Amino acid sequence: MDHPRRGGAGLRRGPALSERLVLLLTSPRLAPGLLARSAWRALEEAAVVLARRPEDPQPAALAEEGLAVAVAEAEHPAALARELLDRARHGTVVWVGSPDGDPGLTDALAAEVARSGQAPEVEVLIGSWDTPGARLLDAVAVMDRLRSPGGCPWDAAQSHGSLVPYLLEEAHEAVEALESGDRQHMAEELGDVLLQVLFHARLAEEHEEEPFGVDEVAARLVEKLVRRHPHVFGDADASDAAAVEAGWERIKAQEKPSRTHPLEGVPAALPELSRAAKVTSRLERAGLGDWLRGQVAAAGDDRGAQLMAEVVRAREAGSDAAADLRRYLRQLEAAVPADATEPEGEDDAGS
Repeated sequence: MDHPRRGGAGLRRGPALSERLVLLLTSPRLAPGLLARSAWRALEEAAVVLARRPEDPQPAALAEEGLAVAVAEAEHPAALARELLDRARHGTVVWVGSPDGDPGLTDALAAEVARSGQAPEVEVLIGSWDTPGARLLDAVAVMDRLRSPGGCPWDAAQSHGSLVPYLLEEAHEAVEALESGDRQHMAEELGDVLLQVLFHARLAEEHEEEPFGVDEVAARLVEKLVRRHPHVFGDADASDAAAVEAGWERIKAQEKPSRTHPLEGVPAALPELSRAAKVTSRLERAGLGDWLRGQVAAAGDDRGAQLMAEVVRAREAGSDAAADLRRYLRQLEAAVPADATEPEGEDDAGS
């Protein structure tokens, strides 16, 4: 059985039936015992509450609240289905779903109901739902498993340095997916970028002197977003996007007073066109836009200056030179004749 999410199976309301099997589904990502009122009512009115293992979080939490939780004797889905239905013939049974979702149980129940012909009513009761973002906890747990002893040897051998090429590659693939408009491709590539964040955060936990983990990464992000959006989380005013950008830069300057050069902090590893656009943006915000244009014009036929001039013109037109070039390259690739063949001589090593 899948773990519940909002929009799943609804609840059938009405008087409790004497012969009824209730499958209680709960989210393993919420604190055990944190259940909907309808779930508690079903548990309290049940003739018997069953679970596979009493030490699992949800049954243990119910037992702490004074509910008697019995252990099912059967293990195999088909045998468990028969046991649950047989018990339900003598009164309402609530089955507390296992953390693994009890694979195969619903199919086995359907087969047993069809075979017997006269079976108790089976109801799926959603006891708790995943909250938005809950699956991120699964991603963190999977990454921890991969990196921990007994996990993946390749993952265990990685370092921050060895993963840098993958971070760059995944970022570029995400850009390509976003510009393609393919929704499935976008979701996949954004997940690959997220993996890199989770991987580096997991590695950081192992540092002997200055460890940090994904919680610290998320906490710093939240603090930064709240601090830089006082018009949302405080009493500041920002009537349009330009005002938001101005406030963002002002707050960032207060956070990093040691920065005195307008180009400090522009990553040298940025692709050249993107770096040129960032330099242009920084110089314009520093009031040096005309100075930049003068420098470019004074360089004359310098090929680099000519490329910089194109970046400046693209920005003045509200465009991005790197994105424009990527778009044209896609158009050019699509326009290549279908019968074109690769030239005999390779013009770049490794192609």
